[in-house]
Amino acid sequence: MLINREGKLVLFDCGEGTQRQMMRAKTGMMSLDYIFITHHHADHILGIPGLLETMAFQGRREPVTIVGPVRTAEVVELFDRLCYYSRKFPVRALELLPGDVVRMDGYEVEAVRTAHSVPSLGYCLREDDRPGRFNRARAMEFGVLPGPLFGRLQRGETVEVDGRAVRPEDVMGPARPGRKVVYTGDSRPTPEVEEASRDADLLIHDGSLDDELASWAVETMHSTAGEAALLAERAGARKLVLTHISSRYSDDVNPLLADARRHFSDVLVAEDLLKIEVKLRDR
Repeated sequence: MLINREGKLVLFDCGEGTQRQMMRAKTGMMSLDYIFITHHHADHILGIPGLLETMAFQGRREPVTIVGPVRTAEVVELFDRLCYYSRKFPVRALELLPGDVVRMDGYEVEAVRTAHSVPSLGYCLREDDRPGRFNRARAMEFGVLPGPLFGRLQRGETVEVDGRAVRPEDVMGPARPGRKVVYTGDSRPTPEVEEASRDADLLIHDGSLDDELASWAVETMHSTAGEAALLAERAGARKLVLTHISSRYSDDVNPLLADARRHFSDVLVAEDLLKIEVKLRDR
């Protein structure tokens, strides 16, 4: 999963073929600074060496940070030892525990405890709250004329008009929430994922199997489509995308959709190059 936020890219998991898919989707690579790995099964990490080499070929100089659960540093070191890298930029490893947060410009990514057959993490990307709407008429009632003072108030500064202080809260509406996207990787439903998904704009959840194979989902530490939809419904998420789909549904994903839609209406099954716009909301 690749998120493009205001031109900056954040990648979650990097299976084989990732760089080829990025080329097909014309996403670019040079503004990708962080790769968040949910766990170290091969289908989630084997795309990293090729992606880094392509960045090097394109002349990258800025560092890349690979974030993940325990042993992420060991994985990054192994890739270094296995490959004759030509890159001229540092690759850093950052190991997280559930609850740890990586702070970015205008948002953060929090590690979430997940349940899989190996140590794993999910991730919650949470934008900062946005300022409330500017009440132009109210500002003019306070004597603030259109111009630079409007901008200062919108940036959170107090201004002075005719000897009286006008504060941002006098002319700004309540803060508006930023967007929230949750990605579980391969996982059983857990209370931690449900809590992280509270009021999420987009939840991307393991939905490997239909509900008739629930016992197999438990045995393999994956989720059914119905389980993922129930979690989304309880959490009040706005949209659900089912991922890590078993190959048995290659020709027909309708059993998964039918199971999910018994509990949650706005649901899709992930497919190659699927693009979703997560829109801003007022509340």
